[in-house]
Amino acid sequence: MRHARVLGLVGLSAFAAAAVAFAQATVTPVPDNAPVQTAPLVEKPATWGDVKAGATKAGTCAACHGLDGNPTDPQYPRLAGQSERYLAHQIALFKSGERNTGMAAVMKPFADALTAQDARDLGAYFATQKPGAGIADDMVVSAGTYKDKKFFEIGQQLFRSGDKARGLPACMACHGPAGAGNPGPAYPAVAGQQSAYTQRRLEEYRAGTTTQANPAQFQIMASIAGKLSDEEIRALSSYLQGLHARPAGVAATPAVAPATGG
Repeated sequence: MRHARVLGLVGLSAFAAAAVAFAQATVTPVPDNAPVQTAPLVEKPATWGDVKAGATKAGTCAACHGLDGNPTDPQYPRLAGQSERYLAHQIALFKSGERNTGMAAVMKPFADALTAQDARDLGAYFATQKPGAGIADDMVVSAGTYKDKKFFEIGQQLFRSGDKARGLPACMACHGPAGAGNPGPAYPAVAGQQSAYTQRRLEEYRAGTTTQANPAQFQIMASIAGKLSDEEIRALSSYLQGLHARPAGVAATPAVAPATGG
């Protein structure tokens, strides 16, 4: 029995040696001068953006978004006044393919060419630009839940007060009373945003599907948009398009006209 075990070990050793010899004879060795992978496996983390650097890179964005981030085509979003962190994050989502709805196919080739630092620089530049605004629809609704209310007033009600009965929070709770966004969790500025873009985004949120690796913020919006009707989405989008800061030097209109002496 002992002799059989020894013979077995000798046989295994001989087989292993033969396998090594076969591999050396049949596998082409890697040459010593083979090219070395020089690109980092993980992109260098970005620092806070540089406005001047962003201004030089913004020309690529101008065709769709305008050089100052105020587009003339309603299908493209307004970038002027948007927060640096939010813009950089969205560029990263386009680049990774996690944001792949709407106009993502148009954005991805541009995002692919940007580094994380480029995205930060662009965000810093657009954050310094003055956002414009459009006009909200003041058409009167003729039937339904909101009969006799002006179209933009439906959006105004949702933005300022939400709907407690349906568990809808006021939009301004996250996006600010003037729609300027929230720098803490990087919730976006929404004031003056193109209504067609806002409507499309709300419909995407309402659909409730995403491929984002970290969908926490998407799910917050999905839970809200899922309760909105088509009419409410259009009205809210219209209201936000007309929402803008009061120009400097213009006094607020008094709620009640001052009494005049007679």
